[in-house]
Amino acid sequence: MDSAITSKGQATIPKAIRDHLCLKPGDRIKFFVHPDGTVVLLPRLPVSTLRGIVKSRRSPVTLDEMTEAAAAGAAAASPRRRR
Repeated sequence: MDSAITSKGQATIPKAIRDHLCLKPGDRIKFFVHPDGTVVLLPRLPVSTLRGIVKSRRSPVTLDEMTEAAAAGAAAASPRRRR
């Protein structure tokens, strides 16, 4: 597959590549240039796509448990001196 560069420096990404990368109008892409001169084009994914990718090994913590842990940490910390 190939594409021509316009006078404005733009190129059309062939449909097969757009379909493979699931690119839609308005999507952003990133270009990476490797030391050997090869260039890789990847879709720039929003952070929201990472949601749920890592599964927690623990059960969720309640607000009361967080408050107790914060209080215990504050009590265990050494007092700060004022200057």
